[in-house]
Amino acid sequence: MFFFLVPMVTMLSLSLQTCNQVTLACHLTWSWSNFPDQIRQYHSQFANSLVYGSLATAIDLAVSYPLAYWIAFYGGRRKNFFLLMLLLPFFVSFVIRTLTWSFILADQGLVLGTLKRIHLLPGSFHVLASGTAVVAGIAYNYLPFTALPLYVALERIDRRVVEAAGDLYASRIAVFTRVILPLTIPGIFASFLLTFVPAIGDYVNAAILGGTNNYMIGNVIQDSFLVYSNYSAASALSAILMAVALIGIFAYARVLGGRTIEEYI
Repeated sequence: MFFFLVPMVTMLSLSLQTCNQVTLACHLTWSWSNFPDQIRQYHSQFANSLVYGSLATAIDLAVSYPLAYWIAFYGGRRKNFFLLMLLLPFFVSFVIRTLTWSFILADQGLVLGTLKRIHLLPGSFHVLASGTAVVAGIAYNYLPFTALPLYVALERIDRRVVEAAGDLYASRIAVFTRVILPLTIPGIFASFLLTFVPAIGDYVNAAILGGTNNYMIGNVIQDSFLVYSNYSAASALSAILMAVALIGIFAYARVLGGRTIEEYI
Protein backbone atom coordinates (compact mmCIF):
# COMPACT_ATOMS: atom_id res chain seq x y z
CA MET A 1 0.00 0.00 0.00
CA PHE A 2 2.88 2.37 0.84
CA PHE A 3 4.49 1.91 -2.60
CA PHE A 4 1.13 2.65 -4.22
CA LEU A 5 0.04 5.66 -2.18
CA VAL A 6 3.33 7.60 -2.11
CA PRO A 7 3.82 7.74 -5.93
CA MET A 8 0.13 8.49 -6.46
CA VAL A 9 0.08 11.33 -3.90
CA THR A 10 3.30 12.72 -5.40
CA MET A 11 1.82 12.60 -8.89
CA LEU A 12 -1.42 14.30 -7.78
CA SER A 13 0.57 16.94 -5.91
CA LEU A 14 2.72 17.70 -8.97
CA SER A 15 -0.38 17.98 -11.16
CA LEU A 16 -1.54 20.92 -8.99
CA GLN A 17 1.82 22.65 -8.93
CA THR A 18 3.45 25.21 -11.20
CA CYS A 19 6.92 24.14 -12.31
CA ASN A 20 9.80 26.12 -13.78
CA GLN A 21 11.04 24.10 -16.75
CA VAL A 22 14.52 25.63 -16.46
CA THR A 23 15.27 25.32 -12.74
CA LEU A 24 12.81 22.40 -12.29
CA ALA A 25 11.53 24.08 -9.12
CA CYS A 26 7.86 23.38 -8.41
CA HIS A 27 5.46 25.24 -6.13
CA LEU A 28 2.00 24.16 -5.03
CA THR A 29 -0.41 26.66 -6.57
CA TRP A 30 -3.54 24.45 -6.67
CA SER A 31 -3.68 24.81 -10.45
CA TRP A 32 -6.85 22.82 -11.12
CA SER A 33 -6.90 24.29 -14.61
CA ASN A 34 -4.04 21.92 -15.52
CA PHE A 35 -6.57 19.13 -16.07
CA PRO A 36 -8.95 20.80 -18.57
CA ASP A 37 -6.01 22.57 -20.23
CA GLN A 38 -4.21 19.30 -20.92
CA ILE A 39 -7.35 17.60 -22.18
CA ARG A 40 -8.03 20.54 -24.49
CA GLN A 41 -4.45 20.62 -25.78
CA TYR A 42 -4.02 16.88 -26.29
CA HIS A 43 -7.56 15.75 -27.06
CA SER A 44 -6.46 14.09 -30.31
CA GLN A 45 -3.84 12.00 -28.48
CA PHE A 46 -6.46 11.04 -25.91
CA ALA A 47 -8.78 10.03 -28.73
CA ASN A 48 -6.00 7.97 -30.34
CA SER A 49 -5.32 6.22 -27.04
CA LEU A 50 -8.97 5.35 -26.47
CA VAL A 51 -9.55 4.20 -30.05
CA TYR A 52 -6.33 2.20 -30.37
CA GLY A 53 -6.72 0.70 -26.89
CA SER A 54 -10.35 -0.27 -27.55
CA LEU A 55 -9.58 -1.85 -30.93
CA ALA A 56 -6.59 -3.78 -29.59
CA THR A 57 -8.62 -5.01 -26.62
CA ALA A 58 -11.48 -6.13 -28.87
CA ILE A 59 -9.04 -7.99 -31.13
CA ASP A 60 -7.40 -9.68 -28.13
CA LEU A 61 -10.78 -10.76 -26.76
CA ALA A 62 -11.84 -12.15 -30.14
CA VAL A 63 -8.57 -14.09 -30.50
CA SER A 64 -8.08 -15.13 -26.88
CA TYR A 65 -11.54 -16.45 -26.03
CA PRO A 66 -11.58 -19.34 -28.56
CA LEU A 67 -7.95 -20.10 -27.72
CA ALA A 68 -8.55 -20.12 -23.95
CA TYR A 69 -11.78 -22.09 -24.44
CA TRP A 70 -10.01 -24.80 -26.42
CA ILE A 71 -7.18 -25.11 -23.92
CA ALA A 72 -9.55 -25.22 -20.92
CA PHE A 73 -12.01 -27.75 -22.37
CA TYR A 74 -9.94 -29.77 -24.82
CA GLY A 75 -6.34 -29.30 -23.71
CA GLY A 76 -6.41 -32.40 -21.53
CA ARG A 77 -3.14 -33.24 -19.81
CA ARG A 78 -1.24 -30.86 -22.09
CA LYS A 79 -2.92 -27.69 -20.81
CA ASN A 80 0.24 -26.44 -19.14
CA PHE A 81 2.23 -27.08 -22.33
CA PHE A 82 -0.23 -25.10 -24.46
CA LEU A 83 -0.18 -22.23 -21.95
CA LEU A 84 3.62 -22.25 -22.04
CA MET A 85 3.54 -22.09 -25.85
CA LEU A 86 1.16 -19.16 -25.59
CA LEU A 87 3.46 -17.29 -23.21
CA LEU A 88 6.82 -18.32 -24.69
CA PRO A 89 7.16 -15.39 -27.16
CA PHE A 90 6.55 -12.97 -24.30
CA PHE A 91 9.66 -14.07 -22.46
CA VAL A 92 11.46 -11.74 -24.89
CA SER A 93 11.72 -8.03 -24.05
CA PHE A 94 8.69 -5.87 -24.87
CA VAL A 95 10.82 -3.43 -26.86
CA ILE A 96 12.60 -6.16 -28.82
CA ARG A 97 9.27 -7.73 -29.81
CA THR A 98 8.00 -4.36 -31.00
CA LEU A 99 11.18 -3.66 -32.98
CA THR A 100 10.84 -7.08 -34.60
CA TRP A 101 7.32 -6.16 -35.71
CA SER A 102 8.72 -2.98 -37.29
CA PHE A 103 11.05 -5.14 -39.41
CA ILE A 104 8.27 -7.58 -40.30
CA LEU A 105 5.86 -4.80 -41.30
CA ALA A 106 8.45 -2.71 -43.16
CA ASP A 107 7.56 -1.74 -46.73
CA GLN A 108 10.19 -4.12 -48.11
CA GLY A 109 10.16 -6.47 -45.15
CA LEU A 110 9.50 -10.18 -44.91
CA VAL A 111 5.71 -9.95 -45.32
CA LEU A 112 4.93 -6.86 -47.39
CA GLY A 113 8.09 -7.12 -49.49
CA THR A 114 7.23 -10.69 -50.47
CA LEU A 115 3.62 -9.83 -51.30
CA LYS A 116 4.73 -6.87 -53.40
CA ARG A 117 7.28 -8.94 -55.33
CA ILE A 118 4.60 -11.44 -56.34
CA HIS A 119 2.27 -8.52 -57.18
CA LEU A 120 -0.38 -9.29 -54.58
CA LEU A 121 0.05 -5.80 -53.16
CA PRO A 122 0.75 -2.49 -54.94
CA GLY A 123 4.22 -1.03 -54.50
CA SER A 124 2.86 2.00 -52.64
CA PHE A 125 1.12 -0.07 -49.96
CA HIS A 126 2.50 0.38 -46.44
CA VAL A 127 1.49 -0.44 -42.89
CA LEU A 128 4.16 1.21 -40.74
CA ALA A 129 3.55 4.76 -39.51
CA SER A 130 -0.18 4.09 -39.39
CA GLY A 131 -2.83 3.46 -36.77
CA THR A 132 -3.18 -0.10 -38.08
CA ALA A 133 0.42 -0.89 -37.15
CA VAL A 134 -0.05 0.59 -33.67
CA VAL A 135 -3.22 -1.42 -33.02
CA ALA A 136 -1.54 -4.60 -34.29
CA GLY A 137 1.48 -4.03 -32.05
CA ILE A 138 -0.61 -3.33 -28.97
CA ALA A 139 -2.88 -6.32 -29.60
CA TYR A 140 0.12 -8.63 -29.99
CA ASN A 141 2.02 -7.36 -26.97
CA TYR A 142 -0.94 -7.47 -24.58
CA LEU A 143 -2.42 -10.79 -25.70
CA PRO A 144 -1.43 -12.69 -22.50
CA PHE A 145 -3.16 -10.06 -20.36
CA THR A 146 -6.38 -11.08 -22.08
CA ALA A 147 -5.86 -14.81 -22.53
CA LEU A 148 -4.81 -15.79 -19.00
CA PRO A 149 -7.81 -14.34 -17.08
CA LEU A 150 -10.13 -15.87 -19.68
CA TYR A 151 -8.45 -19.25 -19.25
CA VAL A 152 -8.77 -19.05 -15.46
CA ALA A 153 -12.47 -18.17 -15.73
CA LEU A 154 -13.13 -21.03 -18.16
CA GLU A 155 -11.08 -23.50 -16.12
CA ARG A 156 -13.05 -22.70 -12.96
CA ILE A 157 -16.40 -23.61 -14.54
CA ASP A 158 -17.83 -26.69 -12.87
CA ARG A 159 -18.00 -29.29 -15.63
CA ARG A 160 -21.04 -30.83 -13.93
CA VAL A 161 -23.01 -27.69 -14.76
CA VAL A 162 -22.07 -28.05 -18.43
CA GLU A 163 -22.94 -31.75 -18.39
CA ALA A 164 -26.27 -31.03 -16.72
CA ALA A 165 -27.17 -28.59 -19.49
CA GLY A 166 -26.41 -31.30 -22.05
CA ASP A 167 -28.50 -33.82 -20.11
CA LEU A 168 -31.41 -31.38 -20.36
CA TYR A 169 -31.13 -31.57 -24.18
CA ALA A 170 -29.57 -28.17 -24.64
CA SER A 171 -27.69 -27.79 -27.91
CA ARG A 172 -23.99 -26.93 -27.93
CA ILE A 173 -24.81 -23.36 -28.89
CA ALA A 174 -27.34 -23.10 -26.06
CA VAL A 175 -24.85 -24.57 -23.57
CA PHE A 176 -22.28 -22.00 -24.60
CA THR A 177 -24.59 -18.97 -24.71
CA ARG A 178 -26.72 -19.83 -21.66
CA VAL A 179 -24.14 -21.49 -19.37
CA ILE A 180 -20.48 -21.06 -20.34
CA LEU A 181 -20.52 -17.47 -21.60
CA PRO A 182 -22.43 -16.02 -18.61
CA LEU A 183 -20.11 -17.81 -16.19
CA THR A 184 -17.07 -16.25 -17.85
CA ILE A 185 -18.36 -12.66 -17.72
CA PRO A 186 -16.13 -11.80 -14.71
CA GLY A 187 -13.13 -13.18 -16.61
CA ILE A 188 -14.06 -11.19 -19.72
CA PHE A 189 -14.35 -8.01 -17.69
CA ALA A 190 -11.07 -8.68 -15.89
CA SER A 191 -9.38 -9.36 -19.24
CA PHE A 192 -10.79 -6.11 -20.59
CA LEU A 193 -9.40 -4.14 -17.66
CA LEU A 194 -6.00 -5.82 -17.69
CA THR A 195 -5.64 -5.16 -21.41
CA PHE A 196 -7.38 -1.81 -21.94
CA VAL A 197 -5.85 0.05 -18.98
CA PRO A 198 -2.18 -0.50 -19.93
CA ALA A 199 -3.00 -0.31 -23.66
CA ILE A 200 -4.29 3.27 -23.48
CA GLY A 201 -1.11 4.30 -21.65
CA ASP A 202 1.25 2.52 -24.04
CA TYR A 203 3.87 4.62 -25.80
CA VAL A 204 6.40 2.11 -27.15
CA ASN A 205 4.20 0.75 -29.95
CA ALA A 206 3.10 4.22 -31.04
CA ALA A 207 6.70 5.50 -31.07
CA ILE A 208 8.15 2.55 -33.00
CA LEU A 209 5.25 1.50 -35.25
CA GLY A 210 3.07 4.58 -35.52
CA GLY A 211 5.28 7.54 -36.26
CA THR A 212 4.64 11.12 -35.18
CA ASN A 213 1.12 11.28 -36.63
CA ASN A 214 -0.17 8.48 -34.44
CA TYR A 215 1.04 9.57 -31.01
CA MET A 216 -0.87 8.33 -27.99
CA ILE A 217 -1.18 10.08 -24.66
CA GLY A 218 1.63 7.92 -23.27
CA ASN A 219 4.02 9.51 -25.78
CA VAL A 220 2.92 12.96 -24.66
CA ILE A 221 3.50 12.05 -21.00
CA GLN A 222 6.94 10.64 -21.80
CA ASP A 223 7.95 13.76 -23.71
CA SER A 224 6.56 16.06 -21.02
CA PHE A 225 8.59 14.30 -18.33
CA LEU A 226 11.84 13.52 -20.13
CA VAL A 227 12.12 16.07 -22.94
CA TYR A 228 10.33 19.24 -21.84
CA SER A 229 10.57 18.73 -18.03
CA ASN A 230 6.96 19.88 -17.76
CA TYR A 231 6.23 17.83 -14.66
CA SER A 232 2.91 19.44 -13.79
CA ALA A 233 1.43 18.80 -17.24
CA ALA A 234 2.74 15.23 -17.35
CA SER A 235 1.39 14.54 -13.86
CA ALA A 236 -2.01 15.96 -14.78
CA LEU A 237 -2.18 13.70 -17.83
CA SER A 238 -1.07 10.72 -15.74
CA ALA A 239 -3.72 11.52 -13.13
CA ILE A 240 -6.41 11.53 -15.79
CA LEU A 241 -5.29 8.11 -17.01
CA MET A 242 -5.19 6.89 -13.42
CA ALA A 243 -8.76 8.12 -12.93
CA VAL A 244 -9.91 6.15 -15.98
CA ALA A 245 -8.22 3.01 -14.61
CA LEU A 246 -9.67 3.43 -11.12
CA ILE A 247 -13.18 3.98 -12.48
CA GLY A 248 -12.93 0.68 -14.33
CA ILE A 249 -11.57 -1.17 -11.30
CA PHE A 250 -14.26 0.18 -8.98
CA ALA A 251 -16.93 -0.68 -11.54
CA TYR A 252 -15.62 -4.26 -11.69
CA ALA A 253 -15.55 -4.58 -7.90
CA ARG A 254 -19.02 -3.08 -7.58
CA VAL A 255 -20.79 -4.95 -10.36
CA LEU A 256 -18.98 -8.29 -10.64
CA GLY A 257 -16.43 -8.64 -7.88
CA GLY A 258 -18.71 -9.90 -5.14
CA ARG A 259 -21.09 -12.05 -7.17
CA THR A 260 -21.18 -15.79 -6.78
CA ILE A 261 -21.23 -18.31 -9.58
CA GLU A 262 -24.91 -19.16 -9.00
CA GLU A 263 -25.91 -15.58 -9.85
CA TYR A 264 -24.81 -16.03 -13.46
CA ILE A 265 -26.93 -19.11 -14.14
